Amino acid sequence: MALTHLLILALIQGVTEFLPISSSGHLILLPNLTGMADQGQALDVAVHVGTLLAVILYFWSDVKIVTLGAGRLIRGKIDTQGAFWALCLIIATIPVILVGLALKLSGLNDLLRSTAVIGWTMLLFGIVLYWADQTGPTTKRAESWSLKDAIIMGLWQALALIPGTSRSGITITAGRQLGYDRESAARLSMLMSIPTILASGALLSLEVAQQADMSVLRDAGIAAVFAFLAALAALKLMFKLLKSVSFTPYVIYRVILGIILLIIAYT
Repeated sequence: MALTHLLILALIQGVTEFLPISSSGHLILLPNLTGMADQGQALDVAVHVGTLLAVILYFWSDVKIVTLGAGRLIRGKIDTQGAFWALCLIIATIPVILVGLALKLSGLNDLLRSTAVIGWTMLLFGIVLYWADQTGPTTKRAESWSLKDAIIMGLWQALALIPGTSRSGITITAGRQLGYDRESAARLSMLMSIPTILASGALLSLEVAQQADMSVLRDAGIAAVFAFLAALAALKLMFKLLKSVSFTPYVIYRVILGIILLIIAYT
């Protein structure tokens, strides 16, 4: 694959994976609107690996706590914040895995990959994000994450399997509506992305393991590196802006893009 195509793919995935504007929607739109060849599942895995490494590095202190807590959870002990967060992350990931498998086995996931669907989800869930951000209280911090809230955020996360919804956007929406401040809602959303990306990446890896050759592996390595760099920059930018800016700029982008896509889809 041409280097330019790899860079565009990596930048789109890296920048949009953690911003509330839908990475899957943008990746589907790339071949739909430009006529470029579909990148294929091998490169999907690669860019997901890149973004996974970026979020692990950026939230390393939290990841370390959860990893150590997971060890205690395996031994049946939930006596530390890390162990409890590990349990919450497992619970929050179950809905998206179950719904994802159902969509894949039924073939519905392919039917949802249209410009019209992405246009509607961009627009509607952008408005929902604005509503939640403007009306949600700010009474909770990430450290007070509860099992009940993890279940609710996990159920909302399953909606992100509809292209254009945005996994980070919908979980941030849920977090704000549950009363978490903006930075805490985003922080929990990013932590929830780790097991979700691991699960989706593992599923895709099983499908492409027997098809990969050296050229594909080379392209995948390049895409992963650039996706990692782009995702790390996007994370730093978003959390810096959250100290002084709301989610409104992302909402405006979603609404404008949604309207444009609907015009394209229906004319």
